[in-house]
Formats: sequence, C-alpha cells, structure tokens
Amino acid sequence: MVDIARLNTTQGDFWSRLKQRLTWEGVADEAVMATVGEILQGIRSRGDGALLEYTQRFDRLEVAAVAELEIPLSRLQTALAAIPREQREALEAAAERITAYHRHQKQESWSYTEPDGTVLGQQVNPLDRVGLYVPGGKATYPSSVLMNALPAKVAGVSELIMVVPTPRGEVNDLVLAAAAVAGVDRVFAMGGAQAVAALAFGTESIPRVDKIVGPGNIYVAAAKRMVFGQVGIDMIAGPSEILVLCDGKTDPEWIAMDLFSQAEHDEDAQAILLSTDDAFLDKVVEAMARLLPTLERHEVIATSLNSRGILIEAQNMDQALEVVNFIAPEHLELSVEDPQAWVPRVRHAGAIFMGRYTAEALGDYCAGPNHVLPTSQTARFSSPLGVYDFQKRSSLIQCSPQGGQTLGQVASVLARGEGLTAHARSAEYRLKR
Repeated sequence: MVDIARLNTTQGDFWSRLKQRLTWEGVADEAVMATVGEILQGIRSRGDGALLEYTQRFDRLEVAAVAELEIPLSRLQTALAAIPREQREALEAAAERITAYHRHQKQESWSYTEPDGTVLGQQVNPLDRVGLYVPGGKATYPSSVLMNALPAKVAGVSELIMVVPTPRGEVNDLVLAAAAVAGVDRVFAMGGAQAVAALAFGTESIPRVDKIVGPGNIYVAAAKRMVFGQVGIDMIAGPSEILVLCDGKTDPEWIAMDLFSQAEHDEDAQAILLSTDDAFLDKVVEAMARLLPTLERHEVIATSLNSRGILIEAQNMDQALEVVNFIAPEHLELSVEDPQAWVPRVRHAGAIFMGRYTAEALGDYCAGPNHVLPTSQTARFSSPLGVYDFQKRSSLIQCSPQGGQTLGQVASVLARGEGLTAHARSAEYRLKR
C-alpha cells in the first residue's frame, strides 16, 4: 500500500514542507565514527596485521597473509568466460558506450606565448594510482565497476586497484567479469572501512593510492570522509533520487515504473513526481497501486515512497522549474514535449534525461554518461564523476627577460604592500638596474 505525500505549490507552507521532506538524516552516528576511527588507526599503525584481523572479524575470511587476498587476473578472465553470453555481451556493449562518452571529457595540456615571449599554460597529467571500492558478497554491481573504472582508464591512470569484500569467500562472477572488461589492474578480496584505510595509508602488501572512488555502506562512507586529505575521494553519496517532471502526456505506467526504479534501491531512496496536471498525478497513483504488487522488491519500494516520496502539483512550468532547481536532483527526467527547450532553465541536476522514451534506468547502465552523481541537493555545486576526476593540472609559467621585468615590478609593489619583503626582493633581484 502506497500513501505518498502530496504537495501543491500554492500552499502557504509549501517550501517548508518540501524542505522537510527532502531532509535526510543519514550521517554516521558517533558509534560508527568511533568504530571507523579505531579501524583506520589500526591499519595505519599495524598494516597487514590489522588488515588480516579485521578481514577475519568482519568478512569472516581467514587467510595467513594479505597476499592471499589478491585475486589473480586470470580469475577475472575465468569469470568473464563463465557468465552467460548475453551478460558478457551486455557488459561489453555498455563498456564501449561508457568509454566513447568519456573520451570526450579528456583534457589536454595547453599553453600560449605572450607578445614579450612569456609562456603561460597548463600541464594535465593522470593520477598515478586509484582505488576502486565495489560492494561484494551477494551484492551485484557490475555497472559500478564500469562507471568508476573506465573514466580512470580513459584518463590514463597507470594502476587501478579494486577492492571487493568476499564474505566467507563468496565471489561474484559478474563483478569480476566487469573488472576484466574494464581493465582493472589488481583486485583484492577485502572490504569495509579496513579496505578504505589500506588504500589510503598503504600497508606492507597494499600500495597507497592517490584517490578512492566507489560506493559502499555507512562504514565505507565514514571511512572515505575521514581519510579525505590523505587521499582524494569522489564524493560522499546519499540515497538515490529521481525527480520526474511530466506534462501529463506520458503513459502513467511508464512514470510509475520510473519512480519505482529508484525507490527499489533502498528504504531511504527518494522518488518525486512533479506535474502541472493534477489529474495526471491521480493516474500515476492508480498505476502504482496496480504495478507495485508485481515487483519483487515491493516492500522496499512501498517503504521508500511512504517515507520519502512526494507528488507535487505546480501551477505552470515556471513554478515547476523553480522547484526543480531547489531540489537539485540526482536524476531529472524531463518527460515533456520538446524537452530540449527547457534544459537551459535547469541549473541544478546531476543528470538530465530528456523526452518520454529516456528512462533513467538507461543511464544507470549503458547510455554512456556516468551514473555516479551528486545527491542530497549537492548538484548545486557538484558534478557527475568523469575523466576530469582522474586528471590533475599543473600551471606552467616561463618568463622571458622582458616578462621578468614587467611582472617583477608588479609583484614587488604588491609584495611590499603585504609586508613580505623577501617576496619583493626575490622579484626585484631580476630587474635591470
């Protein structure tokens, strides 16, 4: 049974009620932070020894040495050969599209020469080593492997190390097959905060990485937050979100299933339908009632919709777009006539799916753009994961003799204004007397 909240932009308390409904209290509590802090300190101070202890305790996997946790690349190829042909072909097709899209994002070095001969520019280099966290055990997220690994490969990252928990030694062939397709360089059977710590600090057997990407549970998220600064991270992601803006002319069953597709992630996921047609909202509710019992995860979906789902009626498209930009959704479906005409007015969204035939689920797997997206209104200042997250930039400055004179005089004045005499004299020594 779905009893989804319903709001109208004409209500006097609309914005406060919407804000309250968007709020997600998912930050790790003190107990989680304390546990994660202990694990990080253990890995940092005792390396492999602590990693073995935590792997035995949390993954119930007993090995004599960390080296035994490494999964040979040949095992990845075995997994690729073992999965059904249609799954292998789907992985390869998705990987091809994801790679093609992300090649457009690759940044190149550049420079220019000023009239006096001074050269300025930017050198772009890939990160040396990246860690990829992938949920494991019974969980199956091959799409996460592709979406995180392929942009790194396009960027030119030298070594990509994947960690995946294997509770009681349970290995997921589809995840390993995806790692084979994506060209992952090394794989370790370890997970949790201890895996994040091993990647961030390095141990006797696990090399330290420059950046950690990939989703995980609350302990993994807390660990990523705590090691940020030692290494880079992609983002701290909240529950999945979808906002569908529909003009009332799309099949209500299509829209209902689009909302279900995100609500089935977990009980905290958020599905929102926004329309200028009140009668259409009723039709979607009716479609939900018919379709929900047909889904395996109907209990999760119902809990998600009842606790966080929203139906919103706007008076016109101007109001609707104001709501869109306030919510700043992870996924936005513009299920309207001529969606491209409205895109320029969308300022905040992780990914925009345009038109009635563009289901958000296509973006999760194979459309091409990355499915790692900002959540919890962070699309106001964040972007999807991409090749640029695996590249870094160095500024290039080469002064000609004349440029040294011109810039030296400017720097001298500013440095003395700041009271930094050594700065000023460093510039002045190169001025012609």
